[in-house]
Amino acid sequence: MNRINTAAVTLVLLGALPMAASAQTSGFGPDEGEREFSISGTGSSDQDFDSGSFGLTGDLGWYLQDHVVAGVRQSVNYASIEGADLDDDFWNGTTRGYLNYQFGDDRTRPFVGGSLGGIYGDGVKDSGFAGLETGIKYYVRDKTYFLGRVEYQFFFDNSDDVDDAFQDDGAWAYTVGLGYNF
Repeated sequence: MNRINTAAVTLVLLGALPMAASAQTSGFGPDEGEREFSISGTGSSDQDFDSGSFGLTGDLGWYLQDHVVAGVRQSVNYASIEGADLDDDFWNGTTRGYLNYQFGDDRTRPFVGGSLGGIYGDGVKDSGFAGLETGIKYYVRDKTYFLGRVEYQFFFDNSDDVDDAFQDDGAWAYTVGLGYNF
């Protein structure tokens, strides 16, 4: 009788191993209804470090489904440019909404999406923009991740400019940061 109980317990434990392994891989990242917050940075300088720029971006998103997140993103950028015709220091910002789709349920989650918003401030023409983006999140803990994102933003003043803006008037934006799901 003791051997039958030992065999039964062993079979139950062996049968539970695939579920335990599955729970570990799918334990990373958000579930539907959760939110995310991330803070990212960017920077650049010339070779002599005379001119440079840096910026911060904050994201707040809501998971509409397990793999779909919608949110708002705010960026603030500062540039110090030696020999500029205007002031040597420039501040600008962007505010935009975004919608992304994440692939997979593991620690590494690539994503693609788009954004729509506006840019304003010193040294830029205040205008609207639409953007395409891609990136990757890597979960270092159950709800904490590193983030890398590349965006292409095309600028327009009104709806008549949208067709030409994608080819003629755009910019790349790169960010690296840290985020948390809650």
